[in-house]
Amino acid sequence: MLLFRALSALLSYPTPELRQALPEIAAVVRAATLLTAREQRGLLDLVDELGRGDLLEAEERYVDLFDRGRSLSLHLFEHLHGDSRDRGEAMVDLKRIYERAGFELSARELPDYLPVLLEYLSCRDVAEARAMLADCAHILMTIGRSLIARSSRYAAVLQALIVIAGESPIDAAKVPPVMERPESLDRDRAEEPAFAGAPMTAPSPRTSAAQ
Repeated sequence: MLLFRALSALLSYPTPELRQALPEIAAVVRAATLLTAREQRGLLDLVDELGRGDLLEAEERYVDLFDRGRSLSLHLFEHLHGDSRDRGEAMVDLKRIYERAGFELSARELPDYLPVLLEYLSCRDVAEARAMLADCAHILMTIGRSLIARSSRYAAVLQALIVIAGESPIDAAKVPPVMERPESLDRDRAEEPAFAGAPMTAPSPRTSAAQ
């Protein structure tokens, strides 16, 4: 589904190419039947923010959010295992799921990176995508709450994924704002297993885009 590719792009590092693709991403969001009007508005606000101002400012915002600490890391297994050996084993298992589906990673990609997972889901059917997102919904909620606490529009992507997974969106009114750096929220890491029930059905090659 194109929606998952759009969400993957929105969570990726801002580039000139991303800015050029924003009108197409907005069109995909508006047409998405898996989203409520509330989630669509939040994503379109993020699209608008990414398209405004100097690109360097967007890059700095992204780095300040996602590259400064574990609580906002987009590497899902980091929330579960930190840097332990268990994380490596979990990534091997997830990589095998990708391989069985004909989804190839580049040499620089880690399988637990959320934009990579969303690229994979864009090549799968809706039922499988929802099941896989449901398996890691607790991690998505952890990241989403941390983004809401910082009043970041990137939270809209996590809210959309949580809704697609069949969960209720995070109530932003119940998330207290924080001023500290992301490292100080590491204590909020999720501790439940992820992808325990991930399906391993017949492959859909990564090279053939989902319609």
